[in-house]
Amino acid sequence: MRILWLFAFLPMFVSAQKMSRQEYIEKYKDIAIREMDKTGIPASITLAQGCLESGNGNSELAQKAKNHFGIKCHSSWKGEGFYMDDDAKDECFRVYKDPEESYKDHSEFLVNGSRYDFLFELKPTDYKGWAHGLKKAGYATNPKYPDLLIKIIEDEELNLLDEKKSRSKSNKETSKPTSTAVVQNGESTNSSIKRIIRNPYYESPEIKIHENFIRYYVTSQDESLQDIANKFEMRVWQLRKYNELSKDVVTTKANQIVYLQPKRWMAKTKFHIVKSGETVFDISQQYGIKTKWIYRRNKLDPSNPITPGMKLKLR
Repeated sequence: MRILWLFAFLPMFVSAQKMSRQEYIEKYKDIAIREMDKTGIPASITLAQGCLESGNGNSELAQKAKNHFGIKCHSSWKGEGFYMDDDAKDECFRVYKDPEESYKDHSEFLVNGSRYDFLFELKPTDYKGWAHGLKKAGYATNPKYPDLLIKIIEDEELNLLDEKKSRSKSNKETSKPTSTAVVQNGESTNSSIKRIIRNPYYESPEIKIHENFIRYYVTSQDESLQDIANKFEMRVWQLRKYNELSKDVVTTKANQIVYLQPKRWMAKTKFHIVKSGETVFDISQQYGIKTKWIYRRNKLDPSNPITPGMKLKLR
């Protein structure tokens, strides 16, 4: 009878066992890598945050709300909330249907949060820069937050994941991105644009997301930089900086891409063949990569124009 009693309650004891850090990493590393492929957020950072914020998936928030990153509701959240004491009493945390949804929302939270823009200018292998940058941007209040992330990454060698590509291509997002054509220099750039999302900060359907995960706006007519800045609650100097425009530029042309976040240090596409009439600036706007990185990567002299047929490295 005692033996039967033990087997009857064995599932209860098994379920009560806590997940180890190594088990957590093995379970969620493929999701972190897929998110890195899509957004540029280092898989090492995502996993380290997941380990730290969820207690390796064992915290009450992770167990009951499937929230692995401690993301609170904020005004933009329309889903269900889970209430618990944190920095204040009865704070609202986001509830997800499963941990993978939590991982995806973590990516969107960083990509769409303007205070995290500067992080995407870092190299994807710079996990230390990301760790310190998250603290600087206010993701966590703990002054030791960067050190805790770095220790997890280095103890578990998570930085090695930052060099990998997603091995699970079959588990793609079920919702297909909307492709939108934009005309630049007389040519369509469908391949550079993946989807349109509603921005949670500006609530504007006019904001689009480039394949390099940069928010941008496409002008429908000649518009001044001041008009665009007012539309998206920004400053003119930000638009000039993000689009590498000189101070004498005050207006834009119809069908022109205007980035609302910094361009990146590399593109999703590996190479570009220069077409007639193209400039380095045109290419940088098409692929969402800063001109200085095109010059450096190809050892170009800015004083010499590029010529048709040249093969430029973008990664």
